[in-house]
Amino acid sequence: MDINQLIQYLGGDDLLNYECKAVPKQILHLPSSSFVDDVYSISDRVPQVLRSLGNLFNHGRLAGTGYLSILPIDQGVEHSAGASFAANPMYFDPENIVRLAMEGGCNAVASTFGVLGMVARKYAHKIPFIVKINHNELLTFPNISDQILYGTVREAWNMGATAVGATIYFSSKNSGRQITEVSRAFEEAHSLGMATILWCYLRNDAFKKDGTDFHLSADLTGQANHLGVTIEADIIKQKLPELNGGYKALNIGGGSYGKLDERMYSKLSTDHPIDLCRYQVLNGYAGRAGLINSGGASGKHDFEDAVRTAVINKRAGGTGLISGRKAFQRPFKEGIKLLQTIQDVYLMDTVTIA
Repeated sequence: MDINQLIQYLGGDDLLNYECKAVPKQILHLPSSSFVDDVYSISDRVPQVLRSLGNLFNHGRLAGTGYLSILPIDQGVEHSAGASFAANPMYFDPENIVRLAMEGGCNAVASTFGVLGMVARKYAHKIPFIVKINHNELLTFPNISDQILYGTVREAWNMGATAVGATIYFSSKNSGRQITEVSRAFEEAHSLGMATILWCYLRNDAFKKDGTDFHLSADLTGQANHLGVTIEADIIKQKLPELNGGYKALNIGGGSYGKLDERMYSKLSTDHPIDLCRYQVLNGYAGRAGLINSGGASGKHDFEDAVRTAVINKRAGGTGLISGRKAFQRPFKEGIKLLQTIQDVYLMDTVTIA
């Protein structure tokens, strides 16, 4: 992809020319070829974890850049297999999930114990495995938001996984148990030499206020990120913010929720999407724990949406993209093209840190 194609996907060059008005890039720890040496190596991570992080950052088309492109396919559990794979039944077969990640040039593939375990002996040494250790079970009626463990960290280690991934629904009524479970799991993963990736999601009906959904508010998702790095997640996965002011909205009408400082909105961010994303990066210990944003659901404008998300993440100081549905819910070759189009953004010197 060249600069003209990029601008065409973006519908203009506004995102490429934007200069951050809030947090300056100089105070962030930005992705680089030496990120593991410069940042993780002074932490309490043992040498085996550093090796695993090195495996993640030095695989696929983005190897040696400090950026990550990960294919996550756990929707067979999270969303139901039929709904997820109806568009492409080939992905009921775990081998095709791993093939898509490999041929798509990804740094790693993230999926369930069952998917990765089914083909581990053939592929665990060919592409880094990220085993997602917990999921939301959607057969309970009515549906509930509760991530539960589906296996053990030792199982992930035995199948040759490079990292484990987990989700916490921060703000949900079950978040306390989830934080405790995942904290213990991440400690064990680190002791065994695996890296850790946390999906830092919000789930609370109260966050939908007066017709506005604040689940994607920069202030609330930023705090979720900060809680994620508190339990020593090496990499944070978060949805791209679309607005701000969640704390303010929840404190209207005499409510008392959390703590806020007006400078969160006046000095640490603006309403621009790059500044909103940078606030997420800032909450990951100023970029020491890399931020990867979600690619989102599949739709009519997948390539345009994926490129836009990648540009925002990169220019904000993020570490990459984790994109699943946009890739696997389209023909195999198109899925490969989409993944590599995302990667092209991170390989382009013309897309700079804002």
